[in-house]
Amino acid sequence: MKVTYKKTLYACYLGFITLAIVNNFAPLLFVIFHEEFGISFERIGRLILVNFTTQMVVDFLAIKYVDRIGYRKAAILSHFFSALGLIGLGVFPRLFPSPYIGIAVAVAIYAIGGGLNEVIISPIVESLPGDAKASAMSLLHSFYCWGQLGVVVITTILIKLLGTQIWYILPFIWALVPIYNLYNFTRVPLRAAVSEREKTPISELLSSRIFLIAILLMISAGASELTMAQWSSLFAEMGLGVSKVMGDLLGPALFAVFMGIGRVVYGIWGEKIDLKKALMGSSILCILCYTVAVFIRIPIISLLGSSLCGLSVSLMWPGTLSLSAGMYPKGGTSMFGILALFGDVGASLGPWLAGLVSDLAQTSPMLLDLGRARALDPEQMGLKVGLFTAMVFPIILFVGVKLLKKEGLARNKR
Repeated sequence: MKVTYKKTLYACYLGFITLAIVNNFAPLLFVIFHEEFGISFERIGRLILVNFTTQMVVDFLAIKYVDRIGYRKAAILSHFFSALGLIGLGVFPRLFPSPYIGIAVAVAIYAIGGGLNEVIISPIVESLPGDAKASAMSLLHSFYCWGQLGVVVITTILIKLLGTQIWYILPFIWALVPIYNLYNFTRVPLRAAVSEREKTPISELLSSRIFLIAILLMISAGASELTMAQWSSLFAEMGLGVSKVMGDLLGPALFAVFMGIGRVVYGIWGEKIDLKKALMGSSILCILCYTVAVFIRIPIISLLGSSLCGLSVSLMWPGTLSLSAGMYPKGGTSMFGILALFGDVGASLGPWLAGLVSDLAQTSPMLLDLGRARALDPEQMGLKVGLFTAMVFPIILFVGVKLLKKEGLARNKR
């Protein structure tokens, strides 16, 4: 049977589903980790930091080495480490003297796979034959959303059916996805990366004010998206007092649905939409969604705000990649690696900052008094304050896009 570039595209879609598993499975177990192992919110936030810090290190190394080893070897390694880390998540907490250290080691291993994944999959799709690159990029990233949705729904159902006591079986089930896709990448056709002679030098990218603004957008996009995505399950259950099943389905699951819808819509009609205006609108909607999630006291409305946040952030990450690829068509893996690196800076900084502020808020007499006046216990008040802090990131993204528009106008005048 002939293997075509369509098979390559399907493998890339499954690659982004793998990335969704790596980034979104463990947060569904945060309450279990908190209750079974006594892990604090700040240390839980640190697990997210371990994940994305490791991905950042891998992104940095990939900028230099991926073009040397080639897309195929990098893709195979990506899926190998993703599977190994997921298996470790089910084994290491009982193998290591400290369950927390065991979880952190497993997270670091699958984060190696995640870091390689996000660096290579986008340029592989960008290199495939065809026009409408921005739409193709948005469709690719929609599979991250469908993967996130699948992880949330299936994991929630399995926990409900099997109970929390045997949660450690679930990582083995999810590891089957990267194992299967590892096989796919051993056989699908891949196009060569941009050659060193043609590639835009890193020094030229980093000396460009426009590219530096794009980096700022990636930090803000990563933080805006991942803070709500990573904390919405725990926020729904402990911050709003709803059941785990209801919290997961109306929190991270619906978040993923709205994010996927946003990316599919842009994937279909993106060529007719002004990307910069769409990003500015996304920022405003994101600010409103964080406001509703934090300040509205009716749980169902608050959950809806957190879910609609998925729509508001849907375009931020792929949109910034598409803007950059349009401005620097010869940027190659290095450009995607740099952008992924700073996207992960935001993806680690945002959730960790929310966890840190949440813990600090629970030690503030003033905030505790304010919480009691609103019938909120310390944990609920802390979680709300932590999420409120993350609202700064969509504000920064809005300002960044405004600056990008001004830079573009100044360029056109020259």
